[in-house]
Amino acid sequence: LPISAASTEEKLELCSQQGADSTVLYPRDNMNTDSQKEFSNKLKQLTEKKGVDVVFDPVGGAYSEPALRAIAWKGRYLVIGFTSSIPSIPLNLALLKGCQIVGVFWGNFCMREPAVNAANFQELFSMFETGKIKPFAVKMFALEDTAAAIATLANREAVGKVAISIRD
Repeated sequence: LPISAASTEEKLELCSQQGADSTVLYPRDNMNTDSQKEFSNKLKQLTEKKGVDVVFDPVGGAYSEPALRAIAWKGRYLVIGFTSSIPSIPLNLALLKGCQIVGVFWGNFCMREPAVNAANFQELFSMFETGKIKPFAVKMFALEDTAAAIATLANREAVGKVAISIRD
């Protein structure tokens, strides 16, 4: 049961179009203790109180702790990035949930395991060729507009992936 969480209805609509069964709108700013509890409880409710099996977190910040609180027994919390800020989370949650917190640093992985990375890309290309995956780029930028593309990401205006075209 894929669940997506995002800060705007527009982003949630895209998540639904891309296969999310359920969505949760969280506040973009001012994630206080009450809104953290509400966010965590919504995630738990969508799993019939069992908790989320895998958390894919590219946002971090104040969103991390409630996501970890909503994780299932022996779940996996994938730390992807920190577009909000670097979170401070109580590690006792990992103990209580029996879960794994896993850092997913693709750049470092590419350098340390180039053969595995190449094999992963071959599998992705094969999945693309057979139609199993359909990459979604919401906006294309010309190479000379790279600064605008980065600003779109920095301002959290991107809905889906942003791509830079290096060809005319």
